[in-house]
Amino acid sequence: MLPCPSFAHDRPRTKVKRSILIAAAAIASAALSAAAQTYPTKTVKIVAPVQPGGGVDLTARTVAEQLTRSMGQTFIVENVSGGGGVIASQNVARAAPDGYTLMLGYVATHGTVPAVRKVPYDAVKDFTPVAMVAGTPNVLVVGAGVPAADMKSLIAYAKANKVSYGSAGQGSLTHLAMEQFRSAAGFEAVHAAYRGIGPAITDVLGGQTQMMMPGLAAAVPHIRGGKMKPIAVTGLKRHPLLPDTPTFEELGFKGFTGVQWYAIVGPAKMPPEVTKRLNDEINKALATPELRQRLSGEALEPMPMTPAEFGRFMEEDIRKWAKLAQERNIKLED
Repeated sequence: MLPCPSFAHDRPRTKVKRSILIAAAAIASAALSAAAQTYPTKTVKIVAPVQPGGGVDLTARTVAEQLTRSMGQTFIVENVSGGGGVIASQNVARAAPDGYTLMLGYVATHGTVPAVRKVPYDAVKDFTPVAMVAGTPNVLVVGAGVPAADMKSLIAYAKANKVSYGSAGQGSLTHLAMEQFRSAAGFEAVHAAYRGIGPAITDVLGGQTQMMMPGLAAAVPHIRGGKMKPIAVTGLKRHPLLPDTPTFEELGFKGFTGVQWYAIVGPAKMPPEVTKRLNDEINKALATPELRQRLSGEALEPMPMTPAEFGRFMEEDIRKWAKLAQERNIKLED
């Protein structure tokens, strides 16, 4: 009978291989940690998917200024408009995931647009969620000439009359939020889609449309001037700029938590240590009175989150609006 072969002599070799792998992993981890500590070593670009001016551009420049100060390296803003943010999003998704190309993603590029339109990027899989920055609620308003000043009287008026509402465009948050409300309240209304929030507000003020749900920052000057009446705000708590205006939740409407949010994203597969460093710096800035005051001027409230929390938030936002768009048959053709 042949003796059974012994593999004892292979054990030292296996141990050596295991030791080499452990050492290699440790070296790689140390290298990544060192890279995160030295990052950034050159100028970092934050792409703003809009033309200069407005909430998206302002938030991008605010973040860039804060990071330039806190990280000792220049952060610049590059405006890339077109396609409702699709062009900028696609460019950033294709960029090197080294932390030197970031983007000010917001509720359109990573929320409502992917929910209602086929886009050449995956808003979740093609990006690294870096840091949530801030958000502002939407506010349901009516023109001064509409004979309603609260939710009950508005719904009664809408059911008894032919009404219309304006939005910043088909598939925008201002469109989807109004459809969510109209469906929950049970009345019919004609949707007037404009190219931007400005013309939509103009027509509510002029009485061509009766209601809309703009972001709070855009509505507050007209509310204070008595040209618009606020009915309710989205979110889970009243906003300090409109302390007397109830939330939809208070009025019995569940699920009206949508906000116009702004955040920093990067290409997929960014180094975790770099992502964490950026997240830590942004959250640290959001805790300062200086930045909070600056954001409050645009009715924006800080929304600090970890990268994982922000990633889950973004996925849920897309699911929410996609479900509503499907239910209301809202779809944009390419």
